[in-house]
Amino acid sequence: MKQLSENDISYLIRGAIFKIYNELGPGLLESVYENVLMYVLQKQGLSVKK
Repeated sequence: MKQLSENDISYLIRGAIFKIYNELGPGLLESVYENVLMYVLQKQGLSVKK
């Protein structure tokens, strides 16, 4: 993957957050959202550490 700027990375993260929240809705444990976010960002090619 090409080198991304901070703005590009932020855009990908925010987009993933909104998509996850819209699909899963409110009320789940924070750990559920965290794990799904990590999975989605890794599928997009980002290196993610917990």
